[in-house]
Amino acid sequence: MKALMNYSSDIMYLSLEGHVELEKYRYVYFVIVVTLYLLIISCNGLVIYIIFTNKSLHEPMYIFIAALLCNALFGSTALYPKLLTDLLSEVQVISFESCIFQSFCIYTYGASEFTLLSAMAYDRYVSICNPLQYAATVKMSTVKKLLCTCWFVPCCEIGITAILTYQRKLCTFNLNRIYCNNSSLIKLACGDSSVSNIYGLFILSISVFPPLIYIFFSYIRIISICLKNSKDFRRKALQTCLPHLVIFINFSITTCFEIINTRFEGNIPHIFSMIMSLENLIIPPLLNPIIYGLKLKEILKMIKKIILKSKTNICKTNKH
Repeated sequence: MKALMNYSSDIMYLSLEGHVELEKYRYVYFVIVVTLYLLIISCNGLVIYIIFTNKSLHEPMYIFIAALLCNALFGSTALYPKLLTDLLSEVQVISFESCIFQSFCIYTYGASEFTLLSAMAYDRYVSICNPLQYAATVKMSTVKKLLCTCWFVPCCEIGITAILTYQRKLCTFNLNRIYCNNSSLIKLACGDSSVSNIYGLFILSISVFPPLIYIFFSYIRIISICLKNSKDFRRKALQTCLPHLVIFINFSITTCFEIINTRFEGNIPHIFSMIMSLENLIIPPLLNPIIYGLKLKEILKMIKKIILKSKTNICKTNKH
């Protein structure tokens, strides 16, 4: 708490005390985190750039992919710049308002990821199960409406959570984490927190379970259609669905880890708890563009073209 007194008394600061042996491994952590962040920016940015600059990829499926990767960049930016600053700082603190804002951004990223994945499942469902109606059903106007819903609804849901948390008075100011989340902030509040906890569980249930149920339903229908068709049809269907399915399973598992970690905080070894808390903001943002880049032929083809063009330019430069 002594470190917090160096700051203005008008602003309430929280101490982030989740770092493990920071003094000893400060620069090792910094190199790892900055490498991860640069990889996330470059991998996601490359696939987004390819989709944005190639008119042949301006189709619903690829637009949803670009939206998913933009969401990953949003979530990563909510964490990594602040984390990198903390790794090089003597004191790891954050203002109460900034903490709520970071929590809002990270939770919105998570909720939006599920809604985007369910929108992508809808796109694949119509494409495979009702191919003749696809062009009329999944129009660009429909895609825009779905994308607005995928971001607007989570923003409203998590926004109410942030307002409820902001209205609480804190009794302690030591957060045993390396970034802010709403559940940990509620534990610092004075008095009864049942309203915030009930609303948090409600938002968790409506943000996670409806998309999960819809995605499962969609893929059961897709699999049943595939089994009734030719091998070529099954191959093409799986080629477009497999990346989405892998990403959905991956994100669901990492989300489960974070939910378990949040609910049982204190009963899990601290270093394991910190690793679990970061998985959702490391694995999906890093894995998603790689999966799409390698599994979807059109994107892979464009990546190969960019690499080949870069090699050609380097060879020409060396000759001169």
